[in-house]
Amino acid sequence: MIRPDTLRFAAPLTLLGSALVLAACSLFIPPSEVRGNKVDADELKQLVPGTTTETDATSLLGSPTAKGSFDPNSWFYISELTRPVIGGTQGVEQQAVVMLTFNSQGVLQHVQTLNQRDALSVPIVSRTTPSPGTEASFLQQLLGNVGRFTPGATQSQAPSGGAPGLQ
Repeated sequence: MIRPDTLRFAAPLTLLGSALVLAACSLFIPPSEVRGNKVDADELKQLVPGTTTETDATSLLGSPTAKGSFDPNSWFYISELTRPVIGGTQGVEQQAVVMLTFNSQGVLQHVQTLNQRDALSVPIVSRTTPSPGTEASFLQQLLGNVGRFTPGATQSQAPSGGAPGLQ
């Protein structure tokens, strides 16, 4: 028989035990990983539009992650803070893009910092891309190779091409 004064301690002990189990689960969470070229805020403050050159920016921040496709005077430093989630995919915790714009003489004109809130949502298109070729029915696919290969064919009877066979 359970004594009444024992029940009084059961609920707090259960709650404490549950909290300890949940806290222990955090030991198994993998650490966050920095991907890309993360720009430090202190280094970014050292860039002065109108004075800093491309060489100065490269020596301070390193090579850009990307340059503009249509304007090589636009440099992008792209970084993400990710953490593995279910299925081995990477969950994005933070995103940052620092865009430097230079004039034709290589002098910095503008510094812009973008984050995840500035990202544009891209809708997924539901249509499929047609592929060229014949449209084989299920029966044609099922019976398509029947009679195509002769059992017991020798090397000389086999189709030509590929690596030479051993004699």
